[in-house]
Amino acid sequence: MRLSVRHTTRYTFVAPVLHALQRLRLTPKTTQGQRVIDWTMRFENAVQQLDYEDQNHNRVTLIAVEAGAPFVSVECYGVVETEDHAGVIGHHAGNLPLWSFIGQTALTRPGPRLRDLVRDLRPEGDRIAFLHALSGRIADRIIYGTGNTGVTTTAEQAAAAGAGVCQDHAHIFIAAARMFDIPTRYVSGYLMMNDRIDQEATHAWAEAYVEGIGWIGFDISNRISPDSRYVRVATGRDYRDAAPITGITYGTSSEDLHVAVAVEQQQVPQQ
Repeated sequence: MRLSVRHTTRYTFVAPVLHALQRLRLTPKTTQGQRVIDWTMRFENAVQQLDYEDQNHNRVTLIAVEAGAPFVSVECYGVVETEDHAGVIGHHAGNLPLWSFIGQTALTRPGPRLRDLVRDLRPEGDRIAFLHALSGRIADRIIYGTGNTGVTTTAEQAAAAGAGVCQDHAHIFIAAARMFDIPTRYVSGYLMMNDRIDQEATHAWAEAYVEGIGWIGFDISNRISPDSRYVRVATGRDYRDAAPITGITYGTSSEDLHVAVAVEQQQVPQQ
C-alpha cells in the first residue's frame, strides 16, 4: 500500500521569540514492511541547523527559529510504501542494547494502580498470546478518551484516571510489560483511518521484543497489531524519546499550537 502523508505544525508566540531551537523527529524510518519513497520538510520562520541519527535510529532534524518571529511553521509531506507483516519488525537495531528497554522511565514507572492491573497475569508459555492479553486488558480498563491526559501524564496517572489516549495506552503497556522483564518501546507515527483523511494528531503504539521473532507492534487503542495502514516514524524508551517535536524557547512562551495531519492511500497507476 502507498500512503500519502501531510503533517503541519504551527506555533504562534505571545510575543516575538528571541531564541528557540526545535528538535524534529518527523522523518519516517525505512524498516521491514516500510519504504520511504519521498519525504520533504519545509519551514517558515526557521532554518535547519543539522540532520542526524539518534541512538534509536530516529532521523532527527534540528532547526533554529528566526529571531523576532511571531510564529513558526513546520510542514512535512511524502509517500511511504507499506506492507502488512502482522506488526513484526524483526531484529533489534540502534545503539541502545535490549536491556535498556526493560528499565522503567519517569513516564512508565509503575505504582499501585499498574501493579493491580497486572496482578493475576502470567507471562509463562506463549509470549505473544500474553502480550495480546495484556493489550486487551488495558483497552478494556483504560477507556479511550481525549481531555483527560497530556504529554506529561505518566502511565500510573492514566491508569488511576481510567482513561487516556493512544500515548497513555502505549505507556501503560510498556510499563506493564517491563514489570515482567520484557523489552518494550514507544512508537510514534501515522495511521490511515478508515473513516477520514484529516486528523488532529499523530498516532502512538508500542513494540515488545520476543525472542526468536524480534520486535512486534501492539496498537492497544485499536486492539490490533499494526498493518499496512501504519507508518513508523520514531521509537524510544517512552514518548520523550520519540516525540515529533521538542525544543526550548527564550524570550516568550507559545500562545497557540495547531496540528493538522492527513493520511490517505495513494493510487498507483497501472502499467
